[in-house]
Amino acid sequence: MPWPSRKRDKGAVADKKEPDAKIAKTEEETPDKEEEEKSTKPPAGSSKSGWKNWKKTKDSDSGGEESKITYCHWLLKSEPESRLEKGVDVKFSIDDLKAQPNQTTFWDGVRNYQARNFLRAMKLGQQAFFYHSNCKEPGIVGIVKIVKEAYPDHTQFDQKDPHYDSSSRKENPKWSMVDVQFVRMTKRFIPLSEIKAHHLAHKADGGPLKNMMLFTRQRLSIQPLTQEEFEFVLSLEEEKPH
Repeated sequence: MPWPSRKRDKGAVADKKEPDAKIAKTEEETPDKEEEEKSTKPPAGSSKSGWKNWKKTKDSDSGGEESKITYCHWLLKSEPESRLEKGVDVKFSIDDLKAQPNQTTFWDGVRNYQARNFLRAMKLGQQAFFYHSNCKEPGIVGIVKIVKEAYPDHTQFDQKDPHYDSSSRKENPKWSMVDVQFVRMTKRFIPLSEIKAHHLAHKADGGPLKNMMLFTRQRLSIQPLTQEEFEFVLSLEEEKPH
């Protein structure tokens, strides 16, 4: 049996300085502390130049056409450090995923309606960032892909599970989950503080991260990404950390 309910999301506690995580179930009731950690702004202009260089490359690749604003990638938060919830350790790191049979697991425990709807919108083969949350240094550590589209989350019916929902009925389940499979580690750890610095710069200059949900809806543990957002963040793995 896979790990007990490691992804919750009822209010998605954000990272230690803001817990939140595969926390699918902590988004409605648990305040999400996440993006508020001290992330200091990088040297002025550093993010802007990164955006301009990235855009120049993308324009060259695409003939200068702008990407349509659609969500086709995802960001999934999970806690890499032990934390008990109703007596159950909800820890689930990317190493835990890699240790699963076929490096695959179900993403259970989401108990926030918007996050659940995002799960239900996921399509086979789409990729997502695996994001370590509620830890000393939150950020992106790897990439996973959706290998099974949404189906009922069995933990909602398990009275021993911390995410049991007595109001859900088997004939009409409230909560869903998907199966994800490990694809690869990112070439380097991409910290929240670095992504936030780009987000702040892009809000000023119109870059791709200006509306990134990691900062506009930070309490959600399941977040959609546009193609531009995904590609820009992925491009950061090629850069030396600031």
